[in-house]
Amino acid sequence: MSQRLDLTDLRLFLHTTETGSITAGAERTHMALASASARIRAMEDNLGVPLLLRERRGVQMTSAGRALQHHARTMLQQMEKMRDELGQYAQGLKGHIRLLANTSAISEFLPDALGIFLSNHPNIDIDLEERLSYDIVQAITDGIADVGIVADSTDIANLESMAFRADRLVVVTARRHPLGRKKQMQFADALHCHFIGLSGDSALQEHIAGHAMRAGKRLQYRVRLRSFDAICRMIESDVGIGVIPETAALRCQQTMDIKCIRLSDAWASRRLLICARHFASLPGATSQLIAQLRLGQT
Repeated sequence: MSQRLDLTDLRLFLHTTETGSITAGAERTHMALASASARIRAMEDNLGVPLLLRERRGVQMTSAGRALQHHARTMLQQMEKMRDELGQYAQGLKGHIRLLANTSAISEFLPDALGIFLSNHPNIDIDLEERLSYDIVQAITDGIADVGIVADSTDIANLESMAFRADRLVVVTARRHPLGRKKQMQFADALHCHFIGLSGDSALQEHIAGHAMRAGKRLQYRVRLRSFDAICRMIESDVGIGVIPETAALRCQQTMDIKCIRLSDAWASRRLLICARHFASLPGATSQLIAQLRLGQT
């Protein structure tokens, strides 16, 4: 006997197609793998068509699967909008926003804005993830995230966007470092130096390393640390230089013996943009978040 698809089925299917794995989809949906596999099989039996091609390294969608993915996203977005509009009557329900952003946005601009937003909206949770700008654009296009913050050097032709903040990258050195006498320089002129960088899978560090590779060089790291403040403290000891957002560098310069040098490379002067597939179709909570983020934009 056939069964109707429910919201859990749709969420499981979306998580599975987003991750390319039934195992990962089950984990995201907080479901046992056997139960998840059975649900997907039941969906295919109910609809009478295969939705996924099971392969050794994961799953791929069939044409019918891609159609279901589109409708599932639309239905879940409509449910989110309904929950926002009926929020005053549904005290137990919580909204959820998935926000992707690059390193500069997460480290320098989002903490204050998100703190204010979350304080004013106790029934909304935010899933914040750091990614490279081009990965964010792809994720938004694919419907994996609601909204993203990217550098304006990224191709966002298929998305809508609005200004967020200016984000200039600068070289930071100890004041006694030979480069410390400069006011402006090209990135290529710093590539002979040892660098202090961000640890982990930092989107910003990958961006900077990519420009070094284009110049025919590989960055030489003395050490990689977790924050811009820690990087500047290490640079103050004159064991290396770094490239970080100007906002962070100027803040650290107030208490540390370091020097900020502007980069003349075009890629170092950029603006951050808020992007989404369609701003008008976003749930109310996400629209409110965007309004909060744009306060005080530069």
